[in-house]
Amino acid sequence: MIIPDVELKKLVEQGYLPEGLNIGPSSVDLTLADSFSWPAPKQDQIVLGEAVHHEELKTSRYVLEPNHFVLASTAELIRVPVNMAAYVEGRSSIGRLGLQIQNAGFIDAGFHGQITLELENQSSFPIVLQSGVRICQIVFVQMTTDAEKPYCGKYNGQTGATPSRLEVDPEFNQ
Repeated sequence: MIIPDVELKKLVEQGYLPEGLNIGPSSVDLTLADSFSWPAPKQDQIVLGEAVHHEELKTSRYVLEPNHFVLASTAELIRVPVNMAAYVEGRSSIGRLGLQIQNAGFIDAGFHGQITLELENQSSFPIVLQSGVRICQIVFVQMTTDAEKPYCGKYNGQTGATPSRLEVDPEFNQ
């Protein structure tokens, strides 16, 4: 079940979401922070399971060139209750300009932190990203019961545009 605006307002009151956000009928808009990061491997390829060097930049204005990719972050710190999960989706108005907004898409019960977004400019012109712009929306869904083991993984508590931490996964550390 998708959580409606009345219940989303309660999540704000309970401290799961910060005050002052734009709450729609069934989602909450999140804004772009000033943190950007992109893979800059020291070699000519990325090998899954190996740490990848990233360049980082804090700026209120970032120009994303056509067919380029950058990690960004929501400005808001969010918490997901242990009886809910969430999805992050791009805003239609942003997507219609050629900016693809992705993240893993799914946020587990118990997660807390800023949301790292993977942005790709699919248009043929540069897109200026500005902190404070409503960039995506989060949709909360009710679970049938509390999670037995809420999320406590490698991205909990993340702030800023957080690079992949794939190299710490068990299959790469045997």
